[in-house]
Parts: sequence; structure tokens; C-alpha cells
Amino acid sequence: MDTETFGFVGLGLIGGSLAKALKRAQPGCRIMAYTRTARTVEEALRQGVIDEICSSPADARFGACGCIFLCAPVSSNVAALEQLKNIARPDCILTDVGSVKTDIHLAVEKMGLNGRFIGGHPMTGSEKSGLDYARAHLFENSYYILTPSPGVPDEWVEHLRSLASGIGALPIVLDYRQHDRATAAVSHVPHLIAAALVNTVHDLDSREELMKTLAAGGFKDITRIASSSPEMWEQICMTNGDNIVSIMDTFICLLNDAREAVQTGDGEAIYKMFEKSRDYRDSFASSSPGSIKKTFQVYCDVVDESGAILHVAKILAGQDISIKNIGIVHSREFEEGVLRIEFYEEAPARAAARLLRENKYQVWER
Repeated sequence: MDTETFGFVGLGLIGGSLAKALKRAQPGCRIMAYTRTARTVEEALRQGVIDEICSSPADARFGACGCIFLCAPVSSNVAALEQLKNIARPDCILTDVGSVKTDIHLAVEKMGLNGRFIGGHPMTGSEKSGLDYARAHLFENSYYILTPSPGVPDEWVEHLRSLASGIGALPIVLDYRQHDRATAAVSHVPHLIAAALVNTVHDLDSREELMKTLAAGGFKDITRIASSSPEMWEQICMTNGDNIVSIMDTFICLLNDAREAVQTGDGEAIYKMFEKSRDYRDSFASSSPGSIKKTFQVYCDVVDESGAILHVAKILAGQDISIKNIGIVHSREFEEGVLRIEFYEEAPARAAARLLRENKYQVWER
């Protein structure tokens, strides 16, 4: 099997990042691609992300590939498969990167491509879309789910596992139905909730946009994903509707319970709701793989003046304390300190808090 020639249909955020990641992991590999928008593929060629432009999914040059990634919306991927099935050689792995797997697996079965297709879903992304935001490190420490169709050789699955590991991802093999149920709960419904929450504030805001002005802290955190691609999320909702509706039914029941507790002044019910969610959310261990991790944070009160952040960073660097992220908290709605410092592990977070207190800073730990 040719492991050094890859084909791509689509070079958006995920496709473009995957192409960049493969180039970084395998500098000698060759990548050819087709995109619906000519400017995108031309820019990818100019940047060295790809080596050759294909004119369509039916381009005979795709026949040289050992693995072809379908990185367009689901309906476009199915159409591309129809064109590729007679071009791709028998030992070419056909795979995709879609967030929903059922529709494409059913299409694969109908086309007689069982045994040649391995569904793929890198569980990563950004609220931004397009090649301009593609990054080679996008897959690091994120799950990359593989859903092989019946009859796929084990060595093909292992090959894709190896590719995923090579770009820093954490591969997991699942049945495609199991995948769609789980992702509806942890990805698809949260995006719908975020969009609905943003639209709620939009519809209720005053002419002076007071709510928009005050939106910060928890609101921005919970609604960040509402800025995702409308085209992509339309496709996801249209192709995983049954699972999404089922999960939303449970969410709506819980939301109604919360509404009733607030309306009736049932403090005990409100307390238990937050206690339950806190305990479960805090159980996401920092040592577990995947994109949802517990973070270790220190909040530090600093004076808003030039050099304040640099001074704190120098104190920590002087003791070889590694920082994951550092930034200003522009609203004290939910946090005491104005400077938030994140760490990869608990020990350096505690050491940093102790060191900053020794330097007369007021510190809160999370």
C-alpha cells in the first residue's frame, strides 16, 4: 500500500489542518487535492500544503493515492464517493472527517464500498472555519474516532490508527451508530444550545445593546462555539436528527425542572442541580486523554499598568514553572483575580500560587 500519496476532497479547517499535519509528520509525502472553490486549492498549493491540484473528484490522478480523505460537507462527500469509487485503486483507503457517520456509512453500503471505507471523525476544531485557520497541531491530544465498514482489513484500520497517532491525535475505533449517539450528546446538542442562547440575548437585548455590552465571563465561555460554520452545522443537524432530538428531549426536561425550581423558589433543587453538575464536570480527570480536560488555574490580582503581566511571568520563570496560558480577565463577574494563569498540572499551579503569595500578590486557586 502506498503510504506517501494522499488525496483530499475539501480543504477547510479540518481538511487543511490534516494536510498540514501530514506534511509535518511525513515531510516526504505527496498530497493532491480538489476543492469546490478554486482559490482555496490554489492558495494551498502556494503555501506548500499540497503538491498538486485535481480538477474534480473524478480526476484520474486520484488513482495514485493510497488514502483519500473526504473533507467536504456530508452530502458533498457522498457525491464525491460516487465519482471516486471507479477511480481509486482497490488498495486505497477511503475515509472522511465528518461529525456524523450514519449517512455516509449507509451510502457506502449502497455503493458496494463496504470493505474499502473507514469513517473518521477528528474531535477537534475551532469556531473559525476555512483554510486560513488551518493548523498542523489542531489534532494534538484530541480523539480521532475511526468507524470501519464491514470487511475492512485490520491492517487498514491499524494504518489509519498510525496516521492519527503520528499527527498527535488519540485514535479510537467505534461502531458508527455508537459514535453518532455519543457525539450528539457531547458536541451537536451543545452547539445548538449555544446558538439558541446567543439568539435569546439578541432577541431580548435593548436598543442600546446593554446585554451585548455586559456579555462576558460565563456567557462568552458557553457561547464561543455559536460562531461555528452555519453550513457545517446545518449538515450535521440534518444528518443526525434522531439522535439530536432524543438528547434534546432529555435536556429540555432538565431545563424545565430548573425553570420550575427557580419559579417556585426551590433552593434545595437548585443547589442539587449545581452540585450534581459540578461533581460530574470536576470528575473529568486532567490525566485522561481527549479534548475535555480539567485545568489548573491561579487568579492573581494585579494593578492595571504596563509591565504587570511581565513581572508575574518573570517570577514564575525564575523558578522554572511552566505556564500553559496567561491572560487578562476583563470582567470580575465570576472570578476574583484580574490575571488568569493556567497550568498543565496541579503541582506547578500550587507552586505558582505559593510563590506569588510570597511576592505579596493576592491569589485565588481553582
